[in-house]
Amino acid sequence: MSASLTAEQKSQVAQWVAEGASLSEVQKRLAAEFNLSLTYMDTRFLVDDLDLALKEKPAPVSADLSKSTPPPSPENVPSPFPGPEDVAPGAGKVRVAVDKVVRPGAVVSGNVTFSDGQTADWYLDQAGRLGLVPKTKGYKPSAPDVQEFQYVLQDELARMGY
Repeated sequence: MSASLTAEQKSQVAQWVAEGASLSEVQKRLAAEFNLSLTYMDTRFLVDDLDLALKEKPAPVSADLSKSTPPPSPENVPSPFPGPEDVAPGAGKVRVAVDKVVRPGAVVSGNVTFSDGQTADWYLDQAGRLGLVPKTKGYKPSAPDVQEFQYVLQDELARMGY
């Protein structure tokens, strides 16, 4: 490919690369200044044939970091879990415990006792899905208990640093 360029044109391409031009910039300049239409890959081969090394441009950095916006604080981020104001009135007392040894396949696990005294194991898997395994086959906690369980679990996990 480099055989179709004159020595002067090769020198010009070398100057562009030395100035920090990217492959796409070299490709555009070849078309604009020499009326030479090359594919991106042909431009890459040309630069390689001329033994030129492209300069990597550093990512732009903000000069004044004091003006950058701080990340949102946890207090300002809405929770995906229901809060105490979202739990239905009349919901009973739900107790949650976190296992010291995590159940296989889970990120975190534990057990829960619902307001009616029924218990279940719970786990949070790697995909962030919450699972509930009741001790009594077929048991389904009430909707208010489930809401309270989610709230208490979120609070407990946040307290533990999760």
